[in-house]
Amino acid sequence: MSNEFDLTVIGSGPGGYVGAIRAAQLGLKVAVVERDPKGAGGTCLQRGCIPTKALLHTADVYEDLRNGREFGIVAENVGVDFTALMSRKSRIVTRLSKGIESYLFKKNKITFVKGQGRVENPRSVLVTGADGSASRIATKNIMLATGSKPRSLPNLPIDGQRIITSDEILELKEMPKSLIVIGAGAVGIEFASIFGRFGAAVTVIEMLPRILPIEDEEVSKEAEKHLAKHMTILTGARTESATVIQNGVQVEVTTASGERRSLVAELVLVAIGRGPVTDGLGLEATRVRMERGYVRVNNRYETDEPGIHAIGDLITVDGKPHAQLAHVASAEGIRVAEKLAGKPFDPIDYDRIPGATYCQPEVASVGLTEAEARKRGYDVVVGKFPFGNLAKPRIVGHDGGFIKVVSEKKYDQVLGIHMVGPHATDLISEACVALQLETTTEEIAKTIHPHPTLGEAMMQAAESVYGMAIDA
Repeated sequence: MSNEFDLTVIGSGPGGYVGAIRAAQLGLKVAVVERDPKGAGGTCLQRGCIPTKALLHTADVYEDLRNGREFGIVAENVGVDFTALMSRKSRIVTRLSKGIESYLFKKNKITFVKGQGRVENPRSVLVTGADGSASRIATKNIMLATGSKPRSLPNLPIDGQRIITSDEILELKEMPKSLIVIGAGAVGIEFASIFGRFGAAVTVIEMLPRILPIEDEEVSKEAEKHLAKHMTILTGARTESATVIQNGVQVEVTTASGERRSLVAELVLVAIGRGPVTDGLGLEATRVRMERGYVRVNNRYETDEPGIHAIGDLITVDGKPHAQLAHVASAEGIRVAEKLAGKPFDPIDYDRIPGATYCQPEVASVGLTEAEARKRGYDVVVGKFPFGNLAKPRIVGHDGGFIKVVSEKKYDQVLGIHMVGPHATDLISEACVALQLETTTEEIAKTIHPHPTLGEAMMQAAESVYGMAIDA
């Protein structure tokens, strides 16, 4: 490739492809390199967010049909066709991936190159194809967006058959009758929610005192109360070992009380977090600084090698932990693209990054938890409003959970909004706008919400900060 590109992006996940498109929209000549034989989209599309949500939606539909009599629907012989379910998941993924390659990249005149990208120097990327062929891309700038992969531990040896990660569970041919999930973060809880509602015997093991440990404590407890209807949850428990036996896996666990227990299931899902993907990038030949395996960048996503930026799951920002979320990577990719195109740089406020867990009930949040707000010295006031007090949650048949508003007393500014309940992952967008605009609690409370809706809970949660909720 003789013509020089303005930007070459290595990785086509939600950080890479979004950043590439924004750069192209702003007039830059862009190439994207992707080694995944499945195509564009990265972990999020190919083996993460999107396929998982396809399975979760089916679990939602299945649960509603099983409870159909409550809605006046008589559905006989309701069951799960696992082959059809997985086929639908694959069709969705393929269509979206091809849409990136065949429509979005072509529309924006982006050159898509398949193969392993290796940084030769800040102005050159060597691409090795699956057939061994090699080509070079001359470029003015490089953006690393290679994402992450599932982590493991020495006492949890992944074999891809019985002891698996989120990658393998999305390729199952048959539905397991029993499943042990190690780790109760978003990934572990979502898969537990899927298979628990499909009828598998699911046990979740979490080392920390509560599930979804980064969420507000009250939200975590409420979520666990509802999730426990479909699974067994062991918190404060340590996984000692996992051993493959005939037709299953035996897991040794020390519970919170110190009791040693032996659990057996067909499959064990290891969901203890994700680590950066840096293999094959050739970074050892550059001045790019690594930190515990991650690429260290400053708050403008610049590495120590001029001309090379990095974003997404791959990085630490000024040495600080970094949220591994698709929408964070997208926002960072856009900012790098705009900076390279000469636009003003708009820093990300990481306190305003929303989180979403698509279990049933859903969990979502943005901003500071109550505990974090108090830790930072705010004079905190809190309001909570239960979904069950409203008409719409009763109508849709999902009325558990609540919305919690964390505010500060002096200026009435909203510091955080946390929710567990129906469609929380959609409702959180209003909260994101509220925090972005530095909204006060009063402004949310005085914003007229349509009736009957789930969103009314947001208004009344704000009202409840000062004891004025109508339906409390």
